[in-house]
Amino acid sequence: MKIQGSVALVTGANRGLGAAFARTLLAAGAAKVYAAARDPSTVTVPGVVPVPLDVTILDQIKALAHELGDVSLLVNNAGIGGSGPVLDPTSIDRLHQQFETNAVGPLRMVQAFAPTLAARGDSAVINVISALSWATLPGVTGSYSASKAAAWALSNAMRQELKAQGTEVLSLHVAFMDTDMARGAPGPKSSPDEVARLGIAALEAGHSELLADDVTRSVHAGLTAVPPMYLGMLA
Repeated sequence: MKIQGSVALVTGANRGLGAAFARTLLAAGAAKVYAAARDPSTVTVPGVVPVPLDVTILDQIKALAHELGDVSLLVNNAGIGGSGPVLDPTSIDRLHQQFETNAVGPLRMVQAFAPTLAARGDSAVINVISALSWATLPGVTGSYSASKAAAWALSNAMRQELKAQGTEVLSLHVAFMDTDMARGAPGPKSSPDEVARLGIAALEAGHSELLADDVTRSVHAGLTAVPPMYLGMLA
C-alpha cells in the first residue's frame, strides 16, 4: 500500500507509538490522519483530526465506522499493559481488561471498517502487537502476553480473510519503547518515531510482519531454540 494520498485512522493516538504513527503518516504524505483517543482533547499532534474512541465499546466503534467512510489505512495501536502473577486472583480481572483492549478491540475495529477498506481499493491494516506475544516474563507479563498472543493469532486470521478484498495486514512486533507504558522497565528501548517509520516502510514494501528491534528478533529466534525460550529461558 502507498501512504501518499491515503486516509489513516490511528487508535490510541494521543501518546507513545500512536502519536508517532500520526506524525509519521502525515510526514509520509497521508492526505488525512484521524487520531482516535478516549479523550480526543488529549491529542496534540498538529494536522490530525482528533476523534473520540474507546476500542472496548462496540457502539462507539460502529458509529465511527459509519462516520469515517474515507479510511484506507487502519492502525490498531490502542493497548493497555498491567503486570502481575497469573495465579493471583486479581489476574482474572486484568486478563479480561487486556483481552478486551489488546485482542478483541482490534478485531472489532477490523470487522467494522472492513467494508470501508474494501471500497477504498488500496487499503491496509497495521496491528501493533508485541515481542511478548512469543514469550512471558514469569510472574510479570502472563496475562499481557496472553492477550498479545491472541492478537497475533487474530492478526494472522485477519490477513487471510481480508486478502480476497485486497486489504493488506501487517503485524508489527516490538519490544519496550520509550513510552509511558514502558516507563521504569529495564533494558534498551526503541524510539516510537523510528518504529512508526519502520512500520510504514514495511507496509509500503508489502511485508506481512515486522520485527522492529533487536530484542524482538532475538525473542522470535528463541521460539526455535533448544530448549525454546518460552519454556523458561527468560526465568
